[in-house]
Amino acid sequence: MTQPLSPSAQKIQTLLTELGYSYTVVEHSESTRTAQEAADRANCQLGQIVKSLIFRGKNSSKPILVLTSGANRVDEKNISQFANESIVRAEVEFVRQVTGFAIGGVPPLGHLEKMETYIDEDFLQYQTIWAAAGTPNAIFELQTVDLQKMTNGKIVKVK
Repeated sequence: MTQPLSPSAQKIQTLLTELGYSYTVVEHSESTRTAQEAADRANCQLGQIVKSLIFRGKNSSKPILVLTSGANRVDEKNISQFANESIVRAEVEFVRQVTGFAIGGVPPLGHLEKMETYIDEDFLQYQTIWAAAGTPNAIFELQTVDLQKMTNGKIVKVK
């Protein structure tokens, strides 16, 4: 028998269903907080893990979401060019304030605030990818093409 999802993971499951996606949130007893842990639980390549990183515009303080491959590091200068201002990695409180989720479980959708979103072009080499689902041990598998649809993100070179 499967355990019921925690409230944060259930919120993402409900949202996916409401948006017409038939994806299933899986909550593990072990952590999926890091990209490597998520890849181990999902039994996939590190590059197939979606890291949801929140940055803040240095001048505007606007939240900026970068969905990057688990295998990559974000080049903040690249993203600054797309965002038309310098960016800084967001503080823990800011992340929770704009997304409603804790770092390590931030999903690519379902945030409290709308935000400018950039998607790593490296995902395009994969049919499916895995993203966080609201908690540091919940993930869901999705078709790569749907990530852009559900987030309205721009596909860019992030590294």
